[in-house]
Amino acid sequence: MSWRRVRLLIWKEFLQLKRDRSMLPIIFIMPVLQLIMFGYVIGTDVRDIRTAVVDRDGSPESHLVVDGFVNSGYFKQVATPTTDAEMQKLLDGNKAQVAIIIPEGFSDSVHAKRATQVGIVVDGSDSKTASVASGYAGQVVASLSRQLYPTPMSSGAGGVDARVRVLFNPTLRSVNTMVPALLAFILMMSTQMTMSQAVVKERERGTLEQLFVTPIGRAEYLIGKLLPYVLIAAIQITLVFTVGTIWFKVPFNGSLLVMGSGLALFALTGLGIGLMVSLLSRTRYQAQQAMTFMMVPSMMLSGFVFPLESMPAVLYPLSYLIPLRYIVVIVRSNFMKGSGFAALWPQFAAMALFAAVVFGFGLSRFRKQLND
Repeated sequence: MSWRRVRLLIWKEFLQLKRDRSMLPIIFIMPVLQLIMFGYVIGTDVRDIRTAVVDRDGSPESHLVVDGFVNSGYFKQVATPTTDAEMQKLLDGNKAQVAIIIPEGFSDSVHAKRATQVGIVVDGSDSKTASVASGYAGQVVASLSRQLYPTPMSSGAGGVDARVRVLFNPTLRSVNTMVPALLAFILMMSTQMTMSQAVVKERERGTLEQLFVTPIGRAEYLIGKLLPYVLIAAIQITLVFTVGTIWFKVPFNGSLLVMGSGLALFALTGLGIGLMVSLLSRTRYQAQQAMTFMMVPSMMLSGFVFPLESMPAVLYPLSYLIPLRYIVVIVRSNFMKGSGFAALWPQFAAMALFAAVVFGFGLSRFRKQLND
């Protein structure tokens, strides 16, 4: 074995990497990006949980309760519904994750040193956030009880009790929230990863030019490329849905039309992203690295694995650019709450915009690249 030849081969590989400018940012930026994502998102407490306050007492003591929750840093007041129906609508539409209910006569009980309670209603469609929110609420109420009842009372007398009620997922089973989200994640994987290899594979093998000297048109070629992946994705989604509801016994309380519409819009977005990556890449290895680079932010900043509320303020705005964020809300809310188009219209509007822009741009690049 000649070490001189080995050194020359090593030098050749480094020269190729240097010339492949599209790979250098991925090679050096991706590890830093992964470190930032995992370091900040995983290591941060859940904070600013969207909270609705139903204050039926309207007294200084009830305001003290609200201030105690807000000033804790864990809860962020976003609405003040006056009825249970309004509160339920906020929870169904994912506009609030927790509702605090202060009963009428709360201040009278405090002044009389009688035991009283504060109702805590938690949205259980995200089991991790619900579990953390329940624990935080218990701590806040215990602190408020010591503040409102500073004088030790006899056993069983006085104090504020937190009555926590978890909606949609009372047992807080993590699989109940993970299976719906997996429908979206698997769809993203199957559309983006497979489509990213479609055109670049033909170009790498030299068969793309050969196809276009045949009577096959560009539209026919595109349809022939897209439809197989759409059918494969539909089969995968059906399989996951069946196994999740039958084997794992995840309750489905929603509408197949609502969920299917959201997944269809998300599939168009995934196909568009995969098509763009395939057209911009020169080799399949480039396409694979580019998709890996894009998958990390999608997983970390979408709420698929880690709650959005655990993100630092500097990263949270980036989550609005992640399509997976919106489809996760759609499938979880429809799957567990039975939320329909009326409650989920902001997420559907975002998904429609992503589908139109991303898939439309992918089509335009497809025509331009092939014309070149």
